[in-house]
Amino acid sequence: MRPFIPMLVAGLAIAGCSSDDPMSAKNEPAGKLVTSTTTAGGHRGSASVPRILNSSATAGGLAVSSSVAGGLRERGVSPASFTVLIENVSPAYKYSASGVFNTPDGTSAPGAALPGSAYSFSFAAAPGAKLSFATMFVQSNDLFYSPGTAGIELFTTDGLPVTGDITAQVQLWDAGTEVNQEPGVGADQAPRQAGANTGAAEDGVVQLVADGFTYPDMAANIQVTLAYASNGVFTAQISNLSGSSTPLAPGVYAVHTSDAFFTSGSADAGNGLEALAEDGNPADLATALAAKTGIGSPLAPGVFVVHKSLAPLFSNGAADRGEGLEALAEDGNPAPLSATLATRAALNGVFNTPVGASGPGPLLPGSAYSFSFTADPGSRLSFATMFVQSNDLFYAPASTGIALWDASGTPISGDITNVIQLWDAGSEVNQAPGAGPDQAPRQAGADNGAAENGVVQLVNDGFSYPANNSIVRVTITQN
Repeated sequence: MRPFIPMLVAGLAIAGCSSDDPMSAKNEPAGKLVTSTTTAGGHRGSASVPRILNSSATAGGLAVSSSVAGGLRERGVSPASFTVLIENVSPAYKYSASGVFNTPDGTSAPGAALPGSAYSFSFAAAPGAKLSFATMFVQSNDLFYSPGTAGIELFTTDGLPVTGDITAQVQLWDAGTEVNQEPGVGADQAPRQAGANTGAAEDGVVQLVADGFTYPDMAANIQVTLAYASNGVFTAQISNLSGSSTPLAPGVYAVHTSDAFFTSGSADAGNGLEALAEDGNPADLATALAAKTGIGSPLAPGVFVVHKSLAPLFSNGAADRGEGLEALAEDGNPAPLSATLATRAALNGVFNTPVGASGPGPLLPGSAYSFSFTADPGSRLSFATMFVQSNDLFYAPASTGIALWDASGTPISGDITNVIQLWDAGSEVNQAPGAGPDQAPRQAGADNGAAENGVVQLVNDGFSYPANNSIVRVTITQN
């Protein structure tokens, strides 16, 4: 498939259907048509496209909506015009992943990694990402093993994952927070101190250790390796070698593109590195990192449909219908699904131009799509937009859509984000969000990932996803 390039669709589409289509005139399509100046991107323009003002009692031969519509008409409820705003509210994060490693391999409880044992941890990363970590050299006052401040590149310049032994990029650092004593002897070092933070304050800077004492060669104490799985996930292993002169303490890791959690030559930032380097306690630093960790994502051009049928775009628990949802969910291309909807007598369209933009494109953080329509009482709204940092996920309401009138006959208005969910189209095997090589921002071509042959359902694949309301906000306003 092509790299992610949103498709321009010229306008809202409405067309008649054959007599055997459940949405055909034979089955009372959703109403008569008038012209509107609402464009596919949701902005006012000169091109006229059809919209529906009056709806019949049934649509698609489904009686469930006709009773609602009929009841509303009996109470004199009129058609109403609505505007929908879909905003990308993704914040900017410094780290795409972070966490604690504290349980030695083969054990069931947190503790120090003694000589001959190791810590392992897994994380997702995409090309351009770097890995940083820190673990205390326990026989010291405030020393820790870590890469340089820039971290370790996880991919080559050709985009290939880095694997194997990366110990050569790890160094022994001095946090500059406590006066150093002879390694393995000092009374204020973790194995011998009376309590946490009991040594003399140094008020120095974070730097490579250079205090006049002798320390073991790196290769005699520690080995760090990387392995990579095809789903975008790395596994790092930090081994305390059998001939090591010190335990290693629980530590933290972070995946990032800028500098990590300390700066060489500067004082400790007060974010928790001191407790890790002096006492082997990673909790404060892990909390600080977690507050700046997350996945943001663009959203892609999508489709909307105003309907009285139960499930115009997909059915929960059923395979994709082959009507274009796959292209929308995998590649951010709404054109095939829009073309399918255009064969049905229902109001539908594409939203593809961010508000204030001059042309179609993806919805980046801080921007919004908008579209407007007029609907008859008893109508419902469905739409779908791709979660771009995925293989085939999309945001949408339930398959039955959103009722545009409440039970009292009042058109709905306000924030409806709480009814938006993250769906899995079931058409492509999922990889780690924001890192998978077959996801739209990184894939080599369209329809490139492994086929899943699954069903459309709420995402449940074992990966962690951001809360829906941290990525998207949807509001609807009666005009």
